[in-house]
Amino acid sequence: MFSLPPSERIAKVTKTLLEAERQEGESLLSELMKLGFQKLVQETLESEVTSFLGRERYERSDELEGGTPTAWRNGYKDRSVRTAEGRIPIRLPQVRNTGEEPYRSEIWPHIKSNSDALNNLVIEMYARGLSTRDIEMTFTDPETKKMLLSKSQASEITEVLWEEYEAFTQRNLSSFDVVYMFLDAVYEPMRRVGRTKEAILCCWGILRDGSRVLIHMDLGHTETHDVWKAFLEDMVGRGLRSPITVTTDGSAALTRAVDETWSNAYRVRCWAHKMRNVVGKVPKEAQSEIRMHLGSIRDAPDWATGRQLATMFTDKYRDAFPRAIASFETDLEASLAHLRLPPIHRRVVRTTNIIERAFGEERRRTKVIPRFMDEKSGLKLAFATLWRTSQRWSGVQFSEHEFKLLDKLVEWVRSPESEEPAPREVASRGA
Repeated sequence: MFSLPPSERIAKVTKTLLEAERQEGESLLSELMKLGFQKLVQETLESEVTSFLGRERYERSDELEGGTPTAWRNGYKDRSVRTAEGRIPIRLPQVRNTGEEPYRSEIWPHIKSNSDALNNLVIEMYARGLSTRDIEMTFTDPETKKMLLSKSQASEITEVLWEEYEAFTQRNLSSFDVVYMFLDAVYEPMRRVGRTKEAILCCWGILRDGSRVLIHMDLGHTETHDVWKAFLEDMVGRGLRSPITVTTDGSAALTRAVDETWSNAYRVRCWAHKMRNVVGKVPKEAQSEIRMHLGSIRDAPDWATGRQLATMFTDKYRDAFPRAIASFETDLEASLAHLRLPPIHRRVVRTTNIIERAFGEERRRTKVIPRFMDEKSGLKLAFATLWRTSQRWSGVQFSEHEFKLLDKLVEWVRSPESEEPAPREVASRGA
């Protein structure tokens, strides 16, 4: 007795289901939709094989080679397609003895890719700030109220983001030649209960080829020295080499962790934070004047000139604005460190704006969710938004001349026995 092809078996199951009437309402409708889709796909794939062979199942071929057909059906391989009704099993027909080129269905990739397209759409919607409930509403017919995709199905699909995040936090970093690094944290409510927001620590980098990348992110809960030190050591343990510069805000815990991890790297104090702190400590009528002086120091042509302008500024205003001057002198060497770099790169390195812009995009997408259920849901959404933001960044242009200057700085930072390049030499060569 000849066996039935998968499409006919599905037809019999459908008939049995309808006659039994064991299910009612949405459950019956869902099951029938899955069987209908499954039958349609199977019939299409089987018809494709029939056209390829030029004969129906169990029909003998007129073309023989030593009494054997030139090609024949050879069973099935189990595959599946993810749909709005769940994952549906498909039996992919196989053909043997096709000659030099094996048989490959031209229809199956399109069926599978259309399912992948739906998954990708759901993932991108989630990454752009839609909750799983929003996605469910998007895929609900407003007239029939029929859900094409449920909240639980959307949540299952977005689990791929967690898998991507876990792979991201475990990847080998030895191939990332980071020359300029940026560190900061964003706070999110990561628990269903409790009011405390928790820190998501982030590291961005500009590589030697000029590309800007998200290097690492992890939940730190707080920004203590131990938490930041563990965050940096994790990257070092995965092969990350010392950058030339590390740009940070004024957090004492973070700056101490950076100094301990990469003692030779130039730590850069963010000038956006520095100027706000200093200007905020002088009367409003004097703020424009102070801001002008700070801008001159920040944009000095070289490190020596910047140091001289800084001394003149502190001497001039120490008596009039002692609190502002004390704020300016705090971590002053880090505030001038960007002047040791090629001039064209100083604007990029002197602030943490690269991180602040990414955090702004992240907050815009997460503000629709007042509180995450747990740290897993919070981290996967934060990662999805920050990673996609980083993919749109343009790179930094490095000329051959600048590469030579960078190489001298890299040698100094990563080789303790090498000689530190003179700041004036770097500035004058880069001018």
